[in-house]
Amino acid sequence: MSEIIDNRANRVRTLKQIIKKLHSGTPADEVKDQLAEIVKETDYSEIVAMEQDLMAEGMPVEEIQSMCDLHSQVTRDVLVQLPPKSVPPGHPVDTFRQENRALSGAILAMRQAVKQIESLPGDGDFEAPLFAWRKAFNDLMDIEKHYQRKEHALFSRMEAHEITGPPKVMWAKDDEVRDMLKDLGAALHEQDVTLAEWKLLAGTMAEPLLAAVEEMIYKEENILLPMCLDTLTDEDWAEIWHASPQYGWCLVEPKEGYVPPETVVPEGLKLGSGDAVQLPTGNLTLAQLIGIFSNLPVDVTFVDADDRVRFFSEGPNRVFARSRAIVGRKVQHCHPPRSVGVVDQIVSDFRDGRQDVAEFWINFQGRFVHIRYFAVRDANSEYIGTLEVTQDATGIRNLEGERRLLEYDSASPEGAAK
Repeated sequence: MSEIIDNRANRVRTLKQIIKKLHSGTPADEVKDQLAEIVKETDYSEIVAMEQDLMAEGMPVEEIQSMCDLHSQVTRDVLVQLPPKSVPPGHPVDTFRQENRALSGAILAMRQAVKQIESLPGDGDFEAPLFAWRKAFNDLMDIEKHYQRKEHALFSRMEAHEITGPPKVMWAKDDEVRDMLKDLGAALHEQDVTLAEWKLLAGTMAEPLLAAVEEMIYKEENILLPMCLDTLTDEDWAEIWHASPQYGWCLVEPKEGYVPPETVVPEGLKLGSGDAVQLPTGNLTLAQLIGIFSNLPVDVTFVDADDRVRFFSEGPNRVFARSRAIVGRKVQHCHPPRSVGVVDQIVSDFRDGRQDVAEFWINFQGRFVHIRYFAVRDANSEYIGTLEVTQDATGIRNLEGERRLLEYDSASPEGAAK
């Protein structure tokens, strides 16, 4: 057994040394040849351990992110292709796999459309292949649901098992795909574009995007999902399964067959719906508290003094989706890597007493969204957390004049007394 462990440790060290050479500028082909000579085979766990070690030694996530596609290329030949573990239909892993197959179909359709455009003569009619290109692009845009479930539901359970490096790098790569999708989408909506310009877009924007999506599918199928199947518990998969529907499904619906185990009720304060919570200005039953938070015209999230998410409200029209899996998760892990610096700055300023409020307003999916962060302090002015309040302010922003008489904006609920 000790010999097996030593061999594994040696392979991880060797992988790390060779990848460091790649980062220092050694050509990929040279590194690949060295790797083939020294490491005859490796598995996903050793690739993950290598990246975790590099981060532990201080290599920035951004540097690993910028090189991880090259990592994949040089290690692909020595990576053992383990047969995929069987899971029941409808299991979260089964759904991720089904979605990856559907995404591969959308990639194939886009490539076929793009090749048709590239093969046309200078005066060729490109209307039909352009329509097919746009349709395939619309299908590919569904990848956002896949990425959201992965980043919020799956990564949170990985972090509970102290696997933090790969999720950070993968999230950053997901964001690169998002940026490429946004840019290509804007280009595909342009009018009066010539055939020559479409051909240029095919090579400079479409193919890099498709290659990036394919690379992520490869990493999910050969590294991420096998690692999760070996690490996560039945209870973890149950939490992921329960959290998944709010993010939606990418191109396919989950199959039926998987039955999650009953989730364990966390230890701590357990109240019945009629039990009251005594507050300084009154008391409310648990049912009343749930009702109040469920009807607030804003979304509320509370992060404690240790930077962990402790609560979020579940209104019917949340601006940003939330999964219960984020409760207990570090707030830094709930944001894309490029936003973590801003999150750290706000929390640091609040904790040290330099600031009490930070606010932003953005245009999001056709809505004007107001986001505010408030420092929460106890009676002794000690920092105990941060409150995030998000509001869709589109309607408020458009108000004019006055309304002094009672007037309802929607019909009476069905069955209400009249």
